[in-house]
Amino acid sequence: MPAVTVGTYLVFLIILVALGLFVTEPVSVDVTALGIMVTLMILAPWTGISPRAGVSGFANPATITILAMMILSEGVRRTGVIQRLKKTVASYTGEDVHKQLGATVGIVGPLSGIINNTAAVAILLPMVSDLAHENGTSPSKLLLPLSYASMAGGMLTLIGTSTNLLASDVMSRLASDYPSLHAFSMFEFTHLGLLVFLVGAAYLLTVGYWLAPSHVTPRSELETAHKEEFLTEVIIGDESTFAGLTIQEALQQVEFEVNVTQLIRDGDHHREPSLSRTIQSDDTFTIRLTEDALRTLLNVEGIEFVPGDTPPESLDTLGPEQTLVQIVITAGSDLVGETVESSVFQDRYQTVVLAIRRGGETAYERLSEYRIRPGDMLLIESDSDTVDRLADDPNVIVAGELERQQFRSSKLPLAVGVVLSVVGLAALGILPVMVAALGGVLVMFVTGIIKPAEAYDAVQWDVIFLLAGVIPLGRALSETGGADLLGTLVVSTADFLPAIAVLGLFYLLTAAMTNLISNQASVVLLIPVAVDAATRLNANAFAFVLAVTFAASTAFMSPVGYQTNLFVYGPGGYAFSDYARVGGPLQVILAIVTTLGIAAFWGL
Repeated sequence: MPAVTVGTYLVFLIILVALGLFVTEPVSVDVTALGIMVTLMILAPWTGISPRAGVSGFANPATITILAMMILSEGVRRTGVIQRLKKTVASYTGEDVHKQLGATVGIVGPLSGIINNTAAVAILLPMVSDLAHENGTSPSKLLLPLSYASMAGGMLTLIGTSTNLLASDVMSRLASDYPSLHAFSMFEFTHLGLLVFLVGAAYLLTVGYWLAPSHVTPRSELETAHKEEFLTEVIIGDESTFAGLTIQEALQQVEFEVNVTQLIRDGDHHREPSLSRTIQSDDTFTIRLTEDALRTLLNVEGIEFVPGDTPPESLDTLGPEQTLVQIVITAGSDLVGETVESSVFQDRYQTVVLAIRRGGETAYERLSEYRIRPGDMLLIESDSDTVDRLADDPNVIVAGELERQQFRSSKLPLAVGVVLSVVGLAALGILPVMVAALGGVLVMFVTGIIKPAEAYDAVQWDVIFLLAGVIPLGRALSETGGADLLGTLVVSTADFLPAIAVLGLFYLLTAAMTNLISNQASVVLLIPVAVDAATRLNANAFAFVLAVTFAASTAFMSPVGYQTNLFVYGPGGYAFSDYARVGGPLQVILAIVTTLGIAAFWGL
C-alpha cells in the first residue's frame, strides 16, 4: 500500500468538496473549478501545484482546441446551413416519426464527429424541434435521442467532444512514465466509436423510441387534451370581473383550459386551492396553461402578469411586430442563479418574460422570484429584431426556427471547406489539431465568415474555466500519490475478477461519476487511476484509458451529466426520471459493447 501523506489527504478532501459542489451547484461549475485551482495553489507545499502549474490549464492544448472548435461551429451556423438542411430533411421525413427519428440520429451523429457535439446539438435543436412541431410529432420523442446520438457520435473522432481532447492531453503527459501511452490521433478510436454509435442508434430507433415519453404535444395538433404547458403568474386587478367569483366560475368564463396550481393571498401560499374559493382583488395565482391559451389570456382585461414586472397596458395584446418566443437557458448562462426579477435580461433585450417551464415540474413559489436553472425554458414576448439578437446570445438557445435572420449564405462552401480542412490537416498529421483549429479560426476571420465579436460570444467560457480548473486537480492527484492509492484499491478486485471485468468496472465507475459531475472532471481524476491500475495488473494501460474516455462521454442517466442533456431538458418537457428510464438500458448496453470492443481491438 503506497504511503499516505498530508498532501494526499488534502487532495482527497478537495475532491470530495468539489464533488459536492458539482452535484449540488450552489455556485456554477466554472466558479467551483476556479476555486479548486486557487485552493491547490494556496496549498502548494502539500499539493505540489505551483502557481505556474495551477494556471497551466488555460494554456493547455485541449482547452485552446475546444475554444477554437466553438468558434468554427458558430461560423458554420452563421452561413444558414441548418436552415437549408431542415427543408431537405422535412421533404424526406414528412409526418413519419420513424423517418424523423432516423434523420435526427443520422445527422447529429456524423456531425458530432466533425464539430464539437455540444455545438452540434445547440445548432440542431431548433431544427429538430420545428421538424417535430410542424409534422405532428412530440418533440419529446426526438430531442432525447438527439442528445444521446450526439454523445455517441462525438466518439467518432478526436475533436468530437472536449472529453477526448482532454483525455488525449492527460495521456500525453503520462507518456513519459508509461511508454505504451501516447496522445490520440484524429481517428485512433473511430472504429470503436462507429461500433458504439451504430449500437446506440439501433437502440434509439427501437427500444429507445418505445421508452421515450411524449410530454410535449406538437403545435400542429390543435385538438388534444394535453398540450405543451407553461407556468405563469397573474394578479387579479381592482377592476377585474373575476373578483367576487369563485375559481370554478372564473374558469367557466374563459374559453381555454387553465390549471390553477397555487394562490397567494396576504403573503400566505395555498397549493392547489379549492375551486370553490372566492377570488379577491390583488390575489396572485400561479397557473399552468398552453402557449395558445396564454396568447388568449393576453386579451383578458383586469389581470397583470407578474414574471415580466410589466405595466398592464403593454400586455393588452401582441402588437404587429411582437411575437412569443421560447428560449432555453444554457449551462453557462449569466442568467443561471438569477431570478426573473433580479436578472438584467429584460432590460437588456426589452423583452417580457411571461412564463417558465422546467421539465415536467410544477413550481410552488413566486415566479418573479423563481431561480433560473440551466435547461429552463422561458416564454417571452419580443419583437423580430430582439429575436435575432437572442439567436446570437450564448446565454440562451432560441428553441424555434429564425427565418428572418440574415445568414451569410454565400460563405457556406467556404465555411464547410475550412472545417473539413481542419479535420484533414489534423488527421494526416500535417499540423497538430490545436494549430489546425486556430488556423481555421483565422481563415474564418479573414474571409468574413464570422466577426471577432461574434466569435467571443460563441465561446462557452464556463467550459473553458471548468477545463482550466480541473486540469491541475488531476495533476495534484498524481503528485501526492492519490492516484497510486486508488489504483491499489481497484487492483485488489483482480483477486476475484478477471482483467476484462476490472476494465468494465472502470467504465461503470466513470459513467456513474459523469452522471453526477462534469465529464471533464471525471476524465482528469480517473485516467491516472486507470493507468496505475493497469500497470499493477500488467494490463494494457491504453485500453484502460479508452474505457475511461468512452465512459465519460456516455452520461445518459441524468440531465446534469452532460450539457447536451440540459439543452433538451426544457424543450422536451422531460422529468429527471425520463433520463434514467431511456438512458439506463443504453448505459448498460454500451458498457458491455465498449468493454468487449476495447478488448477485441486493442487487447488487455
